[in-house]
Amino acid sequence: MAIFIWTAKNKQGMAESGEIEATNREIATAIIRRKGLLDVKVKKKPVEIVLFPEKVDDKDISVFFRQLSTMINAGLPLVQCFELAERGAEKKAMIKLLKDVRQNLEGGNPLGETMRKFPDEFDRLTCALIEAGEQGGILDTILLRLCIYKEKALSLKAKIKSAMVYPIAILVVSFIVTSILMIFVIPIFSEMFSDLGGELPLPTQVAMSISDVFVEFWYLIIGAPILVVFAIKSLYQTTDGRYQLDKLLLALPVLGDVLRKASVARFCRTFSTLTAAGVPILEALDTVAETSGNVVIEKVILSSKESISQGQTLTAPLEASKIFPLMVTQMISIGEQTGSMEDMLGKIADFYEEEVDTAVNNMQQLMEPLIMAFLGVVIGGLVVSMYLPIFQMASLV
Repeated sequence: MAIFIWTAKNKQGMAESGEIEATNREIATAIIRRKGLLDVKVKKKPVEIVLFPEKVDDKDISVFFRQLSTMINAGLPLVQCFELAERGAEKKAMIKLLKDVRQNLEGGNPLGETMRKFPDEFDRLTCALIEAGEQGGILDTILLRLCIYKEKALSLKAKIKSAMVYPIAILVVSFIVTSILMIFVIPIFSEMFSDLGGELPLPTQVAMSISDVFVEFWYLIIGAPILVVFAIKSLYQTTDGRYQLDKLLLALPVLGDVLRKASVARFCRTFSTLTAAGVPILEALDTVAETSGNVVIEKVILSSKESISQGQTLTAPLEASKIFPLMVTQMISIGEQTGSMEDMLGKIADFYEEEVDTAVNNMQQLMEPLIMAFLGVVIGGLVVSMYLPIFQMASLV
């Protein structure tokens, strides 16, 4: 099927235009003429070359779900809801997604089943909740809960990114500045000092020796960080490698604590949302494990599922893992005993989301003086080492 652009005139002589999908130009022309239009002109739509194609992100999906919840609550049919959302969407990728979903719905497929055909846009958690909402006849309520969940998840993700991006950005900038000084600036000083003769101060000699290494092996020094990044990515693609890296991240000082609290908050929020929607607990744990974002946490959750399937409690394997804090396991145990698991998990998630926010702020406050000290030692040390001979210029001459 190809897309054709057409122009024509109606019986009143008014110009009309649009796009149509057809096998060829002749069939497209015939379809338009059947509508009673005259002076039909059809041409194939040129292929657009997009270097950076638009993608549907979680924020787009969250906004759409909120709109869909409102329209369903107002009594509009599901297909009509998608038609209205399609007209109001701005992103081409979002329009295409809504159109594809609508066409599946028109074919008689349920919404949850249809969404499973688009795993890049609708994750397993979303599909499970939608299916539960359809079965229980509370799709609008489920969509609203899903919006709240996604908004909180996006907020948590942004906090984790801010915790990691700041120190990495500073280290990258300091590496670039140091490389420029070593490769371009210090060699100029070296030539100047060699003409003066005499013995140079030890810090200057060390800086000049390091500069020689940078100049001679610049391609290795600049390429090494890139190779390390690609090596880590390749290692992360393997099952064992991903497990070891996730385990290492959780064991890191300061950052590991932030990631652990974020994982606990994500686990509780996801599990609470699923149980509130009426998803069976074993199926919910499968979904929670898949969306945990950490293989170590995922294995602990799957072991909890196995424990429950054998008639035991959820608390025991969580407590044995030493990853979930004692307060979390105790509150989950109380939730199991009192039948208020959903409320208890929600309270834990609220608490740890605030803990992540506090931990991120504390980490940034801790990192700032450390980074400034690092930059002062590295950059300041290089500058001082180059100026020491100038201060001793009289003795050198």
